Amino acid sequence: MKEVLMMVLADCPYCKQAEKMILELQEEKEIYRQVGIRRVDEEEDAALAATLDYYYVPSFFVDGKKLMEGVPSREKVRAVLDAALEEAP
Repeated sequence: MKEVLMMVLADCPYCKQAEKMILELQEEKEIYRQVGIRRVDEEEDAALAATLDYYYVPSFFVDGKKLMEGVPSREKVRAVLDAALEEAP
């Protein structure tokens, strides 16, 4: 299982939507609760944010690869969680 890196801003409404979607998906499918999600506020860790290729928050990375950026949808958030569950080849 891989860790998800989620770049956020404290006052971002889309980040709050994504958080709500994560919780809903975790309620629906127990395995999603096992996915580690490292939430990083880009203002609090500007050095890390500067090393990543993204423009909008929330942005989700798995294994250093950006899988989602900007306005979230349940399908996109589910795809991030599913990618974190995939076994390495």
